[in-house]
Amino acid sequence: QVQLVESGGGSVQAGGSLRLSCAASGRTISMYAMGWFRQAPGKEREFVGAISRSSGTTYYADSVKGRFTISRDIAKNTVYLQMNSLKPEDTAVYYCAASYGGSYYLETVKYDYWGQGTQVTVSS
Repeated sequence: QVQLVESGGGSVQAGGSLRLSCAASGRTISMYAMGWFRQAPGKEREFVGAISRSSGTTYYADSVKGRFTISRDIAKNTVYLQMNSLKPEDTAVYYCAASYGGSYYLETVKYDYWGQGTQVTVSS
């Protein structure tokens, strides 16, 4: 199995940028599709974006398309979420997840492993 640890969260003003990292251990990320999700207080966990296992194709939620970018460094066994032009509504705990399925899935149930999350707070 794989263990996932997110980092890079913090507080930023609207319009700013952050880069989140998801460091994997135990298995190589090349075995999984990797997804990013977020959960704001009182809301359900929602899909942010994902990268497929084989081709590295990325897919994003409409709310972040054009602002967020997912990438991976297989040698470092790490997945990244670059977040630009941040908005107050991006405030949430951000989670990375790994899926054996290989494709980019929007549903949380498709993912087999989760990190503990990292807080992102965007102030206006």
